[in-house]
Amino acid sequence: MVHSMTAFARAERAEAQGTLSWELRSVNHRYLEPHLRLPDAFRELEGAVRDALRVGLSRGKVECTLRLNEDAASQAPRLDLARARELIASAEAVAALTASSAPIDPLQVMAWPGVMVTQAMDAQALQASVLGLFNEALEELKVGRAREGAELARLINERLDAMTVEIDTLREQVPQMLATQRQKILDRFAEVRAELDPARLEQELVLLAQKSDVAEELDRLTTHVREVRRVLSSAGAAGRRLDFLMQELNREANTLGSKAFDPRSTQAAVNLKVLIEQMREQVQNIE
Repeated sequence: MVHSMTAFARAERAEAQGTLSWELRSVNHRYLEPHLRLPDAFRELEGAVRDALRVGLSRGKVECTLRLNEDAASQAPRLDLARARELIASAEAVAALTASSAPIDPLQVMAWPGVMVTQAMDAQALQASVLGLFNEALEELKVGRAREGAELARLINERLDAMTVEIDTLREQVPQMLATQRQKILDRFAEVRAELDPARLEQELVLLAQKSDVAEELDRLTTHVREVRRVLSSAGAAGRRLDFLMQELNREANTLGSKAFDPRSTQAAVNLKVLIEQMREQVQNIE
């Protein structure tokens, strides 16, 4: 089963520190080319993210963007009541030792170190969550690439079906086209029989037989069509193999066109080249 290199995936998760989100976008490329956009606090995860991409994908330009939208409530400072009570009790004890005491200012108590605290971030747990969320997004991306790959395979198989019809039709028409061309040569020879050596007729017929022998090209086209179908249904990366097969199909169609001696064979070669080009464009998106 082939996979496309074009897909999009997004995964989101709420954490105590805020909302994490990964966005993955992939397009066709000759090799695997990751582009990572991570906040500075998560730069050390780049190696793990690249390793996961290498394991999960073979080709494609992949843009990976991580965002952390921090929760304002989780970042707001909170009052450590126990600390505040200890501080007030200490202040009152000191005040009792003095002849006069001023009332305790609550703002001064809150300004004392350790009274107002912010929630500490568990960096290790958050990084583990980031990597877990990335794997979820990567799986979604792979599913999308597989889904689009199945559609590309369907479109290519439609073209292969059309090619098979063209090849089979031309194979059936060749004897008739050859007989028609042979009769034209005989008629032309009959018109100038008095001036031409009979050996010329034999030479013309031999040349016609050589030029019209397209059985080898048709056989190779059929073989390549079957190989393309096999690759489409096989597992693993197939884009480079399919691209090579498109080149071979085009080579045979060109040879077929150069041997054309009848408008029908010329048109068949043109039709085949159009179908091959349509497939080649689709193959460029296959992993």
